[in-house]
Amino acid sequence: MVLVKAFKGIRPKSELAAKIAELPYDVVNSQEAKELAQNNPYSYFHIDKAEIDLPETLSQYDEKVYQKAGDNLADFLEKGWLVKDNHPNFYLYQLTMDGRSQTGIVACTSIDDYMEGKIKKHEFTRYEKEIDRINHMKACDANTSPIFLTYKNQAAIQEIVENWKRTNATLYDFTSYHDVSHQVWLIDDEKITEQLSTLFEGVDALYIADGHHRSESAVKVGVEKRENQTNSPESDYFLSILFPAEELAILEYNRVLNVPVPENFLDMLSEHFEIEKTTENTSQNPREIQMYLDDQWYTLTIPADKIAADIVESLDVSYLQKHVFEKIFDIMDIRSDNRIDFVGGIRGSKELEKMVATPDWNLAFAMYPTQMSDLLAVADAGQIMPPKSTWFEPKLLSGLFLHDLETK
Repeated sequence: MVLVKAFKGIRPKSELAAKIAELPYDVVNSQEAKELAQNNPYSYFHIDKAEIDLPETLSQYDEKVYQKAGDNLADFLEKGWLVKDNHPNFYLYQLTMDGRSQTGIVACTSIDDYMEGKIKKHEFTRYEKEIDRINHMKACDANTSPIFLTYKNQAAIQEIVENWKRTNATLYDFTSYHDVSHQVWLIDDEKITEQLSTLFEGVDALYIADGHHRSESAVKVGVEKRENQTNSPESDYFLSILFPAEELAILEYNRVLNVPVPENFLDMLSEHFEIEKTTENTSQNPREIQMYLDDQWYTLTIPADKIAADIVESLDVSYLQKHVFEKIFDIMDIRSDNRIDFVGGIRGSKELEKMVATPDWNLAFAMYPTQMSDLLAVADAGQIMPPKSTWFEPKLLSGLFLHDLETK
């Protein structure tokens, strides 16, 4: 069983939701955030990336940045741009992109469930990235961005969600980045919130789709507050949005390299792939990887007899990493090696062509998307996917929901 509870959400005043809500802090850099927030005092980047309000010479990890985030949150609350609900509620958050919708339940989940492995992960985290969010949460005394969780489909939960959407008016309804429609409903019926909480007690596990660093950071903040006896009932939980797995879509997470390409490169690849020239720049099937080199696309097909039995080793990204990046180019740690970069599928394969046309990159690989079934299987096996294996779209906007830790 997992614990999922209602909470007193901090959220935008209805008419300001579209102006406040922004992309997640980790998909834009400081300069991009500053440009997007220009002439918009309501932008959530003033809280989530508060360095935009400070001199550019200051590190984005400076203590003053976190203090500014806390000050800006207090200012948003004082001005009434953000308000805190008086009673614990659930919320529904629906995102619609290219005609496909996914609806999540906005709630709080337990740090104990995370530590006990009931909230399962599929990625490693980096401590320096955790520290950033830990400092941010402490300064704001809040979970400032939600964790993107998923669960295996539960018909009874879905029936309640669909019925509530059908019979209640939206709280927010607007269109934002990449023409994604965002709709929010408030579930303020105590019987319904209790019913949902009870139904989740019958769910064996939740899975992190996106937000591993935020999850780890939120749990460490809660544990530290317990140890220091500065905790509250709220600090034992963290802000999450729970989507049924069948509604989610993973896009490809492509790779670009800047490496010396051996003269016999194609011969080296032929030891591990079936190779064919093509005009196709996106992978249409599992076990197919598109490669772009010298203005030419190639299809690299993984032979069936070379597919590993292990769930992680069998992933396309694992095979490419092992047989190309490591064996040919000696790229052992793709998280830190500056000869490789990653391009989310939302930008398309044409972006790879543009990048390879610059002096910065000379080789690109377009992947077939990792499947949700693979993610769940890896997490259930207690294993870890290679870095940059999944790219979820649409992105959950930040600023629509915050969770007050209530320890100040």
